[in-house]
Amino acid sequence: MPESVRLAVRKTYKLFIGGAFPRSESGRSYPVRSAAGDFVANAALASRKDVRDAVRAARAASSGWARATAYNRGQILYRVAELLEGRREQFVAYGVPAATVDEAIDRWVWYAGWSDKIATVYGGANPVAGPYFNISAPEATGVVGVVAPADPLLGLVSVVAPAIVTGNTVVVLAAEENPLPAVTLAEVLATSDLPGGVVNLLTGRVAEMAPWLASHMDVNALDLAGVEDASLAADLERDAAENLKRVLRPAPVDWSDDPGTGRMTAFLETKTVWHPKGV
Repeated sequence: MPESVRLAVRKTYKLFIGGAFPRSESGRSYPVRSAAGDFVANAALASRKDVRDAVRAARAASSGWARATAYNRGQILYRVAELLEGRREQFVAYGVPAATVDEAIDRWVWYAGWSDKIATVYGGANPVAGPYFNISAPEATGVVGVVAPADPLLGLVSVVAPAIVTGNTVVVLAAEENPLPAVTLAEVLATSDLPGGVVNLLTGRVAEMAPWLASHMDVNALDLAGVEDASLAADLERDAAENLKRVLRPAPVDWSDDPGTGRMTAFLETKTVWHPKGV
């Protein structure tokens, strides 16, 4: 008898919503291929309802995450970096250069360090002409929709970490052509101490999902880092204007550069309180 050939079980990656891994409600998936064109796995093809479910999960987690102490958020982000370190070889196997994986891990650590410092740097007491204390403090915007850049790991970390370290929750549309680093990051987040719903990740066609995310009335802000089509970017910004979402427009970025604090402050609101000193 001829020797039988075993066929490997190909993994079908799911979505990451509310800390769980559901299939797309549409039941759809699409093949993910390597740079050489070889079939690697299947990824879920998210739908409009999946976007709604992800936003609902992000909103449910929003108040609790925003109330967490800055120190606690920093601890959780550092824990994510520890777990990423343990998955280093898996990201390399997906075609992410080892040096880039190291940069992504270090970036999580860098943002973790900002958790209890950003309020001091961008808030504080303001001088006023009168017998008052005037104090400004930054607060999270709320739910942030993120279109992840084509850089599937360092770029992804560079847009997700600054949004959540300041107390926001996010709904992320992963890079369409190479979603495996993103869904692997979701597996890392699921086994970290990050509360369910703080990060929600959808895979599929960005052009199909992004308009529903941009027009959703319970999304407070958008980061369009991964939108390369100028016409689509303009349409998304127009949709976002319906409820005055804050929009971070797409722009060329070298993700290896010093990230600065711009992406953290982009999704912060400033609350100013007046209090009489007495006379």
